[in-house]
Amino acid sequence: MLMSLAGIVFGVGFFIVTQAQTSGFEEFFIKTILGTDGAIRVEDKFQDTLRAMSAGGSDSNSRFKVANRDSRRYIEGVEHPRLVREALRQFGNVSAVSEVVRGSVLVQSSLSGESGQVLGIKLEDHLRASDLASQIIVGDLADFRSDIAGALIGVDLARRLQISIGDTVTLTAQGESRRFRIDAIFQTGIRDIDKIRLYVHMSEARSLLHRPFGASYLQINVFDRDRATADARAMEEVLEHGAASWQKRERVWLEVFNALRVSSALTVSTIILVSGLGMFNTLAMIVMEKTREISILRSMGYTRRDISRVFLWQGAIVLGVGTALGWVMGAGVTLGVSRLPIRIRGIFSTDHFVVSWSIWHYVTAAITAAVIVMIASLIPARRAARLEPGDVIRGTAT
Repeated sequence: MLMSLAGIVFGVGFFIVTQAQTSGFEEFFIKTILGTDGAIRVEDKFQDTLRAMSAGGSDSNSRFKVANRDSRRYIEGVEHPRLVREALRQFGNVSAVSEVVRGSVLVQSSLSGESGQVLGIKLEDHLRASDLASQIIVGDLADFRSDIAGALIGVDLARRLQISIGDTVTLTAQGESRRFRIDAIFQTGIRDIDKIRLYVHMSEARSLLHRPFGASYLQINVFDRDRATADARAMEEVLEHGAASWQKRERVWLEVFNALRVSSALTVSTIILVSGLGMFNTLAMIVMEKTREISILRSMGYTRRDISRVFLWQGAIVLGVGTALGWVMGAGVTLGVSRLPIRIRGIFSTDHFVVSWSIWHYVTAAITAAVIVMIASLIPARRAARLEPGDVIRGTAT
């Protein structure tokens, strides 16, 4: 029974730790995505193609046109961003909107050159729609704010170009070249972004990319991120522009995190399952060894239900103690793991294990343990309850 108790403690504890880790990394990834590319992105105006239909059957000469939503024609970019922004203000979940002009450029320093992506922004709008302010690791946004020819550069791109604050780079796009001074270096934590992206002021981006009007996309921040998918669908209907929520954009990675969470839960649950099998064997042996005592209790007036409850309470006591100790173990190990150093650079950036503290991890662990332990206890309890005093005396009890 002590071995079963230890198994429940370790099973519940490790269940909590693994769920805290997988959920923690997923939450950190989501926050990184939302802080970099927003909860919703509105881009590319679409037009529904028309399909002719007959009003009176196949032989009718009367025909009319209907929209064919399955075959849309997309027009790149947002032609009238100001009008779209005004429409977006009608959505109660929208907290901020940033207009962005984007284009591919060649970035050249005095030592080397790299392909990059320049984003023209209105700084104050973009700060409200992203976590750019907290992503600055070197330099000061105040310098960029006052420097019309200033630029913000990703940390990996700056490293490859071997440049730092105060250096100048030349951006070339569509035969147009302009020099910019590096005012700050940012790190989103997403390597694919940090190695190509630069931010410049909107007016400079329009001049460099030959885009005097319009926008590439609108980046939207929201109050409730879980409503982003529903809001994106509504925006498409109202704005007639494509709208992609963060859940849709990052569907592949979210499915990976979900698979890891389920896989780890199933793997760790085997510890509790083995403990349940151990408890089943222990209780079954007790029933076999205590048949005479059970028959005496039945002779004294104990009912089948009373006998069954004796064994179920044994399982319940082990379950309660094991779950409580498992919770304590899980919390302690989770706290310790959160302080372990680890260097991750890729889909996000972190220098330590990221954990998520959620009461549902503890509840789920307890429910899993309860189901397994109570099933393991129920079978021996039912067997003990079926024993008849007369059968025990005759030696025919089974």
